[in-house]
Amino acid sequence: MLSQNFINHVRIPENNDWVIFILTGCIFLYVFMMNIIERDASLKDFLLQKYFDASNNLPSWIITSCVTALTVSVLLSQYIPIVPKYMSDLQLFGYQLNKFGYTLLAVVFFYASKCALGFLFYQSIGDGKKWSVFYFTSTKFYFILSFLLIILCVTHYYFPIDRNKIFLYYFCFFAFIAVFKIFFYLFHKNNILPEKWYYKFLYICTLQIAPLLLLWKLLFF
Repeated sequence: MLSQNFINHVRIPENNDWVIFILTGCIFLYVFMMNIIERDASLKDFLLQKYFDASNNLPSWIITSCVTALTVSVLLSQYIPIVPKYMSDLQLFGYQLNKFGYTLLAVVFFYASKCALGFLFYQSIGDGKKWSVFYFTSTKFYFILSFLLIILCVTHYYFPIDRNKIFLYYFCFFAFIAVFKIFFYLFHKNNILPEKWYYKFLYICTLQIAPLLLLWKLLFF
């Protein structure tokens, strides 16, 4: 009788240990990259190094891309309405994709497709040598961006903020980053985009704007 009127006031706190594990792994990857791959380079030397003075550019680019994909997925996964049924029905060893897993899969697909198309784009216009300069330069951009994302992830999960209201600020932040990146690529001293203006326009429309619209549709529609 009394048990029917009992109300449990104990609040079960949200368990965000998985966020700490992922962010710690990201920091470990960067420590490994700076100490082993970049041979104990300082942060200033890494960001200001020139292409012809750098080595091991490909491993650094891969690690930076992995950290960026992980941190973007951690931040955006809480805003995904649902995991689509065609994805949730897929099971691996009895496990289903949660929102973070689906977001990570979509982000990895987004980056992998964009990189593959970017490589083919440079090869098709006969400027394949510039591709390595391109991903060397973009590594610096995404390295700084990933640290901003780590700070946002910590703030999002471990500080008392209104997650619904702050989504608009996240949207504005990513929109600003997307526009800034285009200008960063256009006016960088390494001249990483094709020289002809119509190739630049084609690259920006097909490999910068269109993939973002596709990612938005995969995550939020």
